[in-house]
Amino acid sequence: MSRSAGALLRLAIVAVAATSLGGCSFLGMNFGFNRLTEKECMMRAMYFESNRSSADGMLAVGTVVMNRLNDPRYPKTVCEVVGQKNQFAQGVLTKPMTDSGAVLASQVADQVLRGSRHPGVQNAQHFHTAGLRFPYNNMFYVLEAGGNEFYEKRSVR
Repeated sequence: MSRSAGALLRLAIVAVAATSLGGCSFLGMNFGFNRLTEKECMMRAMYFESNRSSADGMLAVGTVVMNRLNDPRYPKTVCEVVGQKNQFAQGVLTKPMTDSGAVLASQVADQVLRGSRHPGVQNAQHFHTAGLRFPYNNMFYVLEAGGNEFYEKRSVR
């Protein structure tokens, strides 16, 4: 077998192995992007939205995801909630997680998926970057954590 044929064979074996891993990730690189687990989707939302700032900030983001999941107006899986267009950071489900924040995100995702919630988030289903304030009467701020302001939308009476 020639050197180039051997290289092509090795490349083909790697490609087949990578695509058969569906949903497995290694060092932040996901193989089979359409097969992320609920934990991976939760990790990614917390990792990118809290800027890897703290377990407190990650828990708050995870609580918002779960609050949405429990509301009939939103999709029925963590991955669908996190993947909703224009709701979470662009590329949240595809960008690589490259630092130690991924380890913390994994630990906090396990806690959230087992039922832990940030008590300060209450029923909030929304957040934006801390330091910004908007003049809408229906935004009731409940918490600042992880570089974000968390708020509930309530009807104004």
